Amino acid sequence: MFVTAAHAQPAPTAETHSETGAAHGGEAPHFPPFNPELFASQILWLAITFAFFYMFMQKAVVPRISGILENRRNRIARDLDEAGRLKNEADAAIAAYEQELAEARNKASSIAAQAHDKAKAEADAERAEVEAELAKKTDEAEKNIDAIKARALGEIGTIAEETASAIVERLIGTPVTRAEVASAITAAGAK
Repeated sequence: MFVTAAHAQPAPTAETHSETGAAHGGEAPHFPPFNPELFASQILWLAITFAFFYMFMQKAVVPRISGILENRRNRIARDLDEAGRLKNEADAAIAAYEQELAEARNKASSIAAQAHDKAKAEADAERAEVEAELAKKTDEAEKNIDAIKARALGEIGTIAEETASAIVERLIGTPVTRAEVASAITAAGAK
């Protein structure tokens, strides 16, 4: 710093006030930055300091900040590219999942249809077998009924003869011959 006559202050005299350093009744000293005699020196130091800080900012701070911003820009670009790639992979995975799900549904539907058709065929075969067995049993039962009916009809004459003989014997009190009863029954059946 340049020292000028304005900077050099004389030692306080007896006439100055000890607390403020101002003379009694005299002019008050100026605050050094506002002293017009010191402007040239202050402007010179302002220019030197500004130049020093400007060069410091240009050589040290600005390149670091530019590097940091460039690194961030590159990292953001990489992150966006990675996010785009992951989104494409996720979209492809979702499409593959939906495709597999549709195939699984179609396969399940065809398996269900095959199982339904198989169960229906088995039920139809079992029903046909049961119906055949029932028809066979029905035929056997009808044959038995026809045989019993024929036997019963064959025995009706004998039963009728015995019954008629017993009734006539009770009514008349005398036994009737079998031939007489048979001829009476034959005559009654002809009417």
